[in-house]
Amino acid sequence: MFGRLRRWRAERFEARYPVPQDTWTEARSRLPLLISLSDDEAERLGRRAWHFLHTKRTSLHPDLAANTPFDEAAQLALAAQACLLTLGWSEDDHDEALSGFHEIMILPDAFHRQVEELDEYGVMHAYEDQRAGETSAQGPVVVAFPDLMESGGFNGFNVVIHELAHKLDMGNSFDIDGFPPLPRDIEAQEWHRVFMAVWGDLQACLAHGEAPPIDDYAATHPGECFAVCCEYFFSAPDVLNNAYPELYRLLERYFRQQPLARLPAVEREPAG
Repeated sequence: MFGRLRRWRAERFEARYPVPQDTWTEARSRLPLLISLSDDEAERLGRRAWHFLHTKRTSLHPDLAANTPFDEAAQLALAAQACLLTLGWSEDDHDEALSGFHEIMILPDAFHRQVEELDEYGVMHAYEDQRAGETSAQGPVVVAFPDLMESGGFNGFNVVIHELAHKLDMGNSFDIDGFPPLPRDIEAQEWHRVFMAVWGDLQACLAHGEAPPIDDYAATHPGECFAVCCEYFFSAPDVLNNAYPELYRLLERYFRQQPLARLPAVEREPAG
């Protein structure tokens, strides 16, 4: 019933407020991730991103709003990156996945948070953490403007995808643990086995003083491992596939997308 109601509202919205094609074309031209989409993908993503803009609030910090150009094409590009994760899912699953927040806040710069963590010996450690973004179960998605400006290419970094991955992760709990709700064709045991193998490899690399094949932030927490791998899946799929091919194939099934097919030939990292 609720799915039918959502679809009716979406169709009504599209009839009243069609996607401004010139603005969508401009938004896509600014980000390689969006240029590389097929026509069908671009049409579907444009509709969802336009609807996202009208159902979620996008707010600039006052220090940014006073002197930072952030036109409708920029806002639509931001929304498109948020909706990219669920592009392969049904309308109902897409709506449900993004229903846990109502605002994206953009701050002038990276920010600091006091963090307390309990180690394996039961000792509490407090430290100051610098962040490019953050999210919580029912709170807004927060991103830093400089990191937003660095997102959208095929470089393995995307702060919007990272924070939205956390939102997906929290779809079955209030915790960020790297274990989001799974589709029926993926068993929990398989998900755990594949991600634990990646986690173990990252830890081994750091223990031996070696650079991991993906950003070492993935080795700080299982939830961060999932979010960083999502960044690579969409924005450096060749790197992720070469480093962890079983994980790449698992995420293809989870997201129901094939980012390798979108990767420009000049960007592809040779296998080996």
